[in-house]
Amino acid sequence: MTHHMRRTDRAITDPARIGAILNAGRYCTFGLVDDDEPYVFTLSYGYDACGSRMYFHAAREGRKLDIIRRNPLGCGTVILDHGYTPGECEHPFESVVMDGKFRILEETEEKRHALQVLVGQLEPEPATFWEAEDLDDDAQMDRFTGLCFEITAMTAKVGK
Repeated sequence: MTHHMRRTDRAITDPARIGAILNAGRYCTFGLVDDDEPYVFTLSYGYDACGSRMYFHAAREGRKLDIIRRNPLGCGTVILDHGYTPGECEHPFESVVMDGKFRILEETEEKRHALQVLVGQLEPEPATFWEAEDLDDDAQMDRFTGLCFEITAMTAKVGK
């Protein structure tokens, strides 16, 4: 990352703790740049620690995909909100900010892996959901539009 955290006393540097934040999160807000105009969106995700990637489901077409095709670089943040503490003016949280590059998934097996990661993070009973939705069917994967965000750098912090 080109900027460094000002409050280094709040930095989270332990990779396991950063991974725990990303595994506990349910949505990520991203910023892209469309020529000289910012564009921000929020998506639910699945985090794949092995590949340092995040996977998403997206519509087949739209502004987000148009921008990614022209400029795949993005920045995202995941925040675990631990709730405001009344009377103490404190709002505990943990956050991760990531730089990276988006890819629109094309290959059936990569789409299947992306959906497995996504369902695994979001569904309380992933295997039951997978079977009920018949997600082993290649035709289902043909209809699935998936995105991959390959993380190139990240910082994390804890706040009070």
